[in-house]
This record gives sequence, structure tokens and C-alpha cells, in this order.
Amino acid sequence: MYDKLLAPLDLGFTTLKNRVLMGSMHTMLEEIPGGNKLAAAFYAERAKAHVGLIVTGGIAPNVEGGVADGSGKLTTQEEVEHHKVITEAVHEHDGKICLQILHTGRYAYSQKAVAPSPIKAPINMVTPREMTDDDVERTISDYIRCATLANEAAYDGVEVMGSEGYLINQFIVQRTNHRTDKWGGSYENRIQFPLRIVKGIREAVGENFIIIYRLSMLDLVEGGSSWDEVVTLAKAIEKAGATIINSGIGWHEARVPTIGSVVPRGGFAWVTKRLMGEVNIPLIATNRINMPDVAENILQEGCADMVSMARPFLADAEFVLKAMENRADEINTCIACNQACLDHTFTMQRCSCIVNPRACHETELVYEATNHPKRIAVVGGGPAGLAAASIAAERGHQVHLYEASNRLGGQFNMAKEIPGKEDYAETIRYYTKMLKKHDVEIFLNTTASKEVIESAGYQEVIIATGVKPRTLDFKGINHPNVLNYRDVLWHKKPVGKSVAIVGAGGIGFDVAEYLAHPESLKIDTKIYMKEWGVDMEYNEPGATKPPEETPSPREIHLLKRSRGKHGKGLGKTTGWIHRSSLKKKEVNMLSECEYISFSEDGFEIKVHGETKLLPVENVIICAGQEVYDPLSDKLNLDKENIHVIGGAKNASGLDAKRAIKEAAYLVAKI
Repeated sequence: MYDKLLAPLDLGFTTLKNRVLMGSMHTMLEEIPGGNKLAAAFYAERAKAHVGLIVTGGIAPNVEGGVADGSGKLTTQEEVEHHKVITEAVHEHDGKICLQILHTGRYAYSQKAVAPSPIKAPINMVTPREMTDDDVERTISDYIRCATLANEAAYDGVEVMGSEGYLINQFIVQRTNHRTDKWGGSYENRIQFPLRIVKGIREAVGENFIIIYRLSMLDLVEGGSSWDEVVTLAKAIEKAGATIINSGIGWHEARVPTIGSVVPRGGFAWVTKRLMGEVNIPLIATNRINMPDVAENILQEGCADMVSMARPFLADAEFVLKAMENRADEINTCIACNQACLDHTFTMQRCSCIVNPRACHETELVYEATNHPKRIAVVGGGPAGLAAASIAAERGHQVHLYEASNRLGGQFNMAKEIPGKEDYAETIRYYTKMLKKHDVEIFLNTTASKEVIESAGYQEVIIATGVKPRTLDFKGINHPNVLNYRDVLWHKKPVGKSVAIVGAGGIGFDVAEYLAHPESLKIDTKIYMKEWGVDMEYNEPGATKPPEETPSPREIHLLKRSRGKHGKGLGKTTGWIHRSSLKKKEVNMLSECEYISFSEDGFEIKVHGETKLLPVENVIICAGQEVYDPLSDKLNLDKENIHVIGGAKNASGLDAKRAIKEAAYLVAKI
């Protein structure tokens, strides 16, 4: 079924099992005590499931290059021994693994930060020290030493991180390289830094060692590389000794989303395709490739020789195995939410996955077959209930799932309606398949009353009834044109051409996004690139241009009681995307609002103490949630056999990450 995806790729010195690369991810495993053993378990589980080639998280070649003080590095013989634990675990399952060498340059959250020129990054508070000529030469040697040590640690190769705005990228472009010596000025001078590194590594490690070069094919910042420069560097990197070229998409400071859920699937494969034929070594396409059919289409259309997926292997370690066995419908799909992966990394927490809490916790969260099967009731078919029921049944318990509505998925049924969050439907599809596979008996349109639960003789009862919209109290609150988010997203009640949304948290932003897009508009790659100002013709360096925005079909006001910026509780790595998107749609954001009354004339509010009438047709309440049904308080069962998880336990926010994690850890022990 996936002929290209699963076909061997002959690189001359070795044959990969398939054309899938597990891309580099900062998991934070390298930074915690005993993290090498945790990383070994993490990578080994994926190698066992037939991932052909794995790239580790970024490892610094010297102390200046780390993401922060204490970040993972490979500079000593002692550190080699720690890394051998990882390579041995992967090789035990016939996998191959490359160490990514990453020097962050001016992106380092450290006073040790260095760069070609002392220019502070807009996403960092630290101004880097300008590297001297001796610093540059020493850093090149550090890269080569790091690769040599990686070879000693039995890595099959290295990936030289030359993109995303890190140190090598900073040398390459005039935006960050203002030097006038031999490392600056002309393009030929500026690319000597990466060329010396790749050539030096090849000379040091010999021919039978993989060197992947992560080439910034699309900087997405002003003052970035031109297309001719990208091609020139690709050819020079090949000549210097690289085995494979991987696609780097966008600097971290670029104001274009490159991996968020808003990005169309495979949305950046076009730039890799543009380089196909310019070099004679394999090219890898990357970003938002999250299902086998997406990868297969990229390969079939000649966009690349290989595909790289990173977060999809957090969501499902058996991604490749399931594709090989024609079980794509059993893949737990990455929904690109960033909530438990990148958001964790940027707050110095261990990485995981919202839909798979086992990711990076493989030694702690284990789903072992039970020796004592129990009769279990799960009440609620949202993310928490679905996770609890499927994992419990997988372990061998007899599980009954009760859902009061006519569909499974809970809040994800509303999330999937939001433009850019369509992949949330994949999670519902996955769990539905798992329930069927593990013989969970499902009761839809069934309220699990006290009588129903107590009469069935369950040994364990898991309450996952979730939340319901919180109501407010102002004059006119019961007017038929005053709706809540569930009315709009679940029941599809009509909304007029002007609307006020009360509440500027995640739900308020989602509803605003939903209402700000024309219903008939399907966001494809070309529309996406136009809206975010990406020049697919590559007429200017960096490939940016003024965005061509699609106007909102409605006038939207997003209101909140508190002061400060809207959406302050949104994800660290995605909040800016949501704010930028609504700004493009000219959504009016008001803070410090007091809600007075709604009538046919509009919504009367006070803003900073001044009365104002918004002439809107509808008001939509997105002001938080409350527990849907405290069933656990009504049951006459032993309290140790009643378990409350997710929103039913804590309704303070729509937190699927917490809900699924609570479900997983609970049923792993029952």
C-alpha cells in the first residue's frame, strides 16, 4: 500500500529499512539525571517498531553551544560512555541512529552565548558575544571532535544542524553575519563555516559514517538566503562529504508557523521538491507529515527521497510497523498541538505527548497484561474516558463505556471544527478503533445513572463525564441570541454577521477562529502560504512577502474581564500563532470589560469604566467550564473503587493533556 514509503533506500554503504527518518526532538531526556537510560528506552521502542533511521535531540559540541547552561553536550570520553547506552539499545533492534550536533549560537539561553556578530535575537534576552577568529576555528574543531566522539559511542552518523536560525545559519546569512573578516562579507566567505565543519567531519570519521546536513531551504526571515544561495550551498555541502541533506524550514524567530496544527499536512514539501535534481545525494522532506498516506504522496510526487517525522513518533512509537502491516487506522496520530512536547521543552520540562503520555516515560508508564481481569465501567466518552477504556481493555479488563450523547470524542468533537485543528478528529478515530479492537462495549445516548452503575456489579468505576459551559449573569442572558460555545460548535446554531465573544482563553480564541473563516474556504498549501506571507516563487531572499489575508465574514469582538493581553494562557509555542491569526482577521480585542445587558440593540458593556454599546447580533459565552455531573458523589460503592479523572475532577480548564495522562496512569495500575 505504501510502496515508496516502505521501500529500502540504498545509500551505498548501508540500506535503510525504509524511507522514514525519525527527526530530531528536544526531549529534555539528555538534561535530567539518568536521562541516558530513559532516552535509550525511548529510542529503542521506536527502533523495535522498524524506524529505519533515528536522529537524537540536539547535542552541543561545546559549552557555549547548549540551549541553556547544563544542556546535553558531547565533549569528553566520559560522556561517550553515557551515549553508548543509547546506541546499544537501538542497535539491539537493528536500528540506526545519528547524533544531532547543535550549536545554538545567539539562541542560547545563557550568558555564554556567542555568534558571528553581537546581534540579539528577538526571541532571546541575551546579547551574544562576537566570536573571534580563534573562537571560530576552535568551534569548527569542536564540531569535528563531537562527531569523532559520536563515532566512538557507536552512533551510525551525525546530523549537522545548519538551519532554524542556529549558529551555522547565523554565519550563512547577512541578517546575522556583519563580519568583515574571512568569515563574513561575500556568500562564499559566509558558507566556509559549515563547509569546513562537514569536510572536517568526513576526513575525521571516514566514508562509512552518515553525515546528514540540515540545510535551511526556507529561512522565512528578511535578510535570509536567496534560492540561488540555497542551491549553491547544497552542492557545496554534497562535495564536502555529506551523505544526506535534510530540509530546514524557517528560523525560530520567523513569524510564519511551520509546525503548528494550522500548517497544512506536508505543507512545506514543495521547497524540498524544488531542490530535487540539483544534488546527487538523498533529500529529506519534513514538517507536518503525520500519516503514512501524507508521506507516501510526498514520495510518489517526487518531492523528496525520504521523509522526516518527529512528533508523530511521540504520538505512536509503532507508526512504521503499523504502516507496514497495513494498520494505518490504528496509528495514534500527532495533532500538532505542541502542548506536551515543545511547550514542555521551552519551559524546561521533560517532553511527552498529549495523546500518548508514555512518550519519554516508557520505563514509568507500562501497560502490562493484567492477571486479574475486572469488570470496569467508564462513564464519559471524551478524551479521558476514551483513553481509560481503551487502555484498560487492552490490558485485558472487561470494559463498558457509557456516553450520554450520540457520539464519542467529547470536547474533541468541537475542537476538530476549528480551522487548523481538523486533526483532532484523528484522535477520535484512533480511540474508536482501539475500543472496537479490544472489545469495549459502548452505550451511546445512555446516561449512566446511579441505578445503572450499581445494578451492573462493576468492580471499578471511572468517572470521566467532563465539563459543561459555565453560565454568566447579566440582563438578557436568556435571550435566544445569547449562545455558549457548545451551541455554536456542537449544535451548530446560526450566528449573525456581528458577534461578541465573552472570554479570551483558549475556547474564546477557538470560537473566534471558527467564526472568522468563511465556511466554504478550505485552507490548502497555496492559500496558507499566501495568508502567512510565504513566497513560493522565492523572488526575494528568505522567501517572504506581504501576506494576502482572507477577510473575516463577520465583525468579531473578543472580550475579557481582566487586564493584559488576550490569550495569556495559550501554549508557549502556539499562542503567538493564534493571536497573529485573529489580528489578521481584524478581531477587536477588548480587556477590562464589565458585562451589563444584551438586547436587540446590541451588547452593553463597560470598558475601563466607560459604557459602550456593541451593535452585535449575538453574544457567545466562552467564560470557562464547570463539572458536568458529579456522579461519584451519588454512588454507594467503596470509594477506593471509584475514580474521577479529567474535567470531572477539575473543571478549571479544558485540559486534554491532563485528562488523558490521568486516565493512562490510573488504568495502568488497575
